[in-house]
Amino acid sequence: MSRKANKLTVMAMLCALAFVAVVAIRIPLIPIVPFLEYEPKDVIIMTGGFLFGPMSAAVISIIVSFIEMFTISSTGIIGLIMNILSTVAFVCPAAYLYKKHHSMKGAFLGMIAGTLLMTLIMVLWNYLITPIFMGYPREAVAKLLLPAFVPFNMLKGGINTALTLLIYKPLVTTLRKSNLLNFTDTATEKKRSLNLGMTLTAAVVLATCVMIIMVMKGAM
Repeated sequence: MSRKANKLTVMAMLCALAFVAVVAIRIPLIPIVPFLEYEPKDVIIMTGGFLFGPMSAAVISIIVSFIEMFTISSTGIIGLIMNILSTVAFVCPAAYLYKKHHSMKGAFLGMIAGTLLMTLIMVLWNYLITPIFMGYPREAVAKLLLPAFVPFNMLKGGINTALTLLIYKPLVTTLRKSNLLNFTDTATEKKRSLNLGMTLTAAVVLATCVMIIMVMKGAM
């Protein structure tokens, strides 16, 4: 199988996995806005971005968002736009920086940048779109930006960063053993100490996000 065919096959698999992630896992993170739900599809799409670059990640995001709109979503074109904006803002900067600095450190810094950009964009777009779509007064939406929309997107980015760091190497290894990747990802050839460091970083980030969520839900 040619490299192009392998790429298309892997991208199709990632689209399917991302859609399954949306269907299987939807978790409200912020009690005061239960309609803001976390789903881990960006972890899968980020993997595609790290493998094939930001444009491929954007394509996967658009495909998955369209599938969502025609199957499980009730938010129509507005939901489609918001889904694409959120994922592209998070994934594409990270994939671009990873391409420029091909290491796990580059990936981590890229995802931090993506989290900040996603938070900024989604705060702005929720301020503009939510009053129209949900019928809320704009003043009411504005009051939710800092206590709800900002922490939601920061937590979402933190969880996605941690999960991506944890699953990226095992997933790439599985794809390579299945002969679906016929190139070498230099990031997976780094020293074990770096991989261990990134794993520990991911665990700390994930644990921190979980604790914040539990505190916000009153469980701690």
